[in-house]
Amino acid sequence: MKRFAVAVSLVAACSDGDGDTVSEEARQGGDTTVDDRTLGAFDHPAANLASDERMTFQAGRGPFDFQWGIPVLGPLLNNDSCLGCHTGNGRGPSKIGNGALRSQALIRVSLIDGAGTPDEPGGDVAVPELGLQLQDHATDGVPEVIVTQTWVEHAEAYGDGELVMLREPRVDPRRPDGSALGPDVRTSYRQAPGLAGLGLLEAVPDAELLALADPGDADGDGISGRVNLVWDRARQATVVGRFGLKATVATLREQTGAAFANDIGLTNKVFPAGDGMREVSDAQLDQVVFFVSTIGVPAAAPLNAAAREGKTLFTELGCASCHTPTLTTGDHPIAALASQTIHPYTDLLLHDVGDLLTDARRDFLAEGVEWRTPPLWGLGVVQLVEPDATFLHDGRARTLEEAILWHGGEAMAAREAFRITRKQQRDALIGFLQTL
Repeated sequence: MKRFAVAVSLVAACSDGDGDTVSEEARQGGDTTVDDRTLGAFDHPAANLASDERMTFQAGRGPFDFQWGIPVLGPLLNNDSCLGCHTGNGRGPSKIGNGALRSQALIRVSLIDGAGTPDEPGGDVAVPELGLQLQDHATDGVPEVIVTQTWVEHAEAYGDGELVMLREPRVDPRRPDGSALGPDVRTSYRQAPGLAGLGLLEAVPDAELLALADPGDADGDGISGRVNLVWDRARQATVVGRFGLKATVATLREQTGAAFANDIGLTNKVFPAGDGMREVSDAQLDQVVFFVSTIGVPAAAPLNAAAREGKTLFTELGCASCHTPTLTTGDHPIAALASQTIHPYTDLLLHDVGDLLTDARRDFLAEGVEWRTPPLWGLGVVQLVEPDATFLHDGRARTLEEAILWHGGEAMAAREAFRITRKQQRDALIGFLQTL
């Protein structure tokens, strides 16, 4: 369904309520930033696109939003449209299963200790008959798996004694005959991430990410982010990854082609059928790639006094060690994305975030405990765009507070600093995050 929204002006001259003006950092996507923090915040093309590029953007919205049907759909799938998982182009709910409604999350699978294949050196080894992703719906007959999802909760205490309930998913995929997948199969349950600003992240030079990386923790700060090195199908080479929850894909073209093939069951020029058949036309794929590359980033909200305190705490508590506030883009085929100063709050690197968040599954260089730092821009409108949206890689966190409390590993010091600080400061930090 097409969304309509009234734009909210956040131009650089407006006041934050305390007499200050909105900073340059409020233009989170640089010149691509859009002035909308309503339920349509992620619906807009980048603000600096030319008129003909806006037409291409709208052309790409069509196949992205379209509910594909028989005979091209499937026959195995998770959902029948891109929008079905990326609600409003943002994050989706953490819902999976075999009911009438399509799943809005998915399960990646691979064989234990896989070392790649001739077609994808260093990548995962597919599970016989199941591939690398489980499809829990089918257009005819039974799906690959029957999935049951439940939630387990436990209490966590802040330093002042206040309790918060944390939950985590339990996902049980079984073959249609009820049998388990097998002891050599590793699974990873994942929620659909948001799409705003992806083209800008693609335009950040590899050199900038490598400069941020510190795989051996040479500076002794306890943070040892590193790039994932992945196989690029188009270039037939191992390159720096940046897309996907573990930075396992290098380009939006490959990410988009894989989503069509694996999530919806539609062949395309990146992932064609064995006979070369393409259910998504070359033009449609190009248009969708342009669309997901140029979704505008909403401007940050003005900071009041509490949010300014929260912004300071974000750095003092250590959050900014991984959620790098500012990056710059280099060259990009889409000129509007090039040479921009952006504020995504990510370093696009892999970090160990602890055993509580592990999927116990290797993905190229990424170990089970390692996940790519997610960008935080647009965080404050995620649950306005989709009220059922949740956070972290599997959607276990219903609130931003819960998301922080699940952090461990390299983020344990920052997490503990947040847990034991005063409630006023906790609220200030969350207030800052909600302005992004």
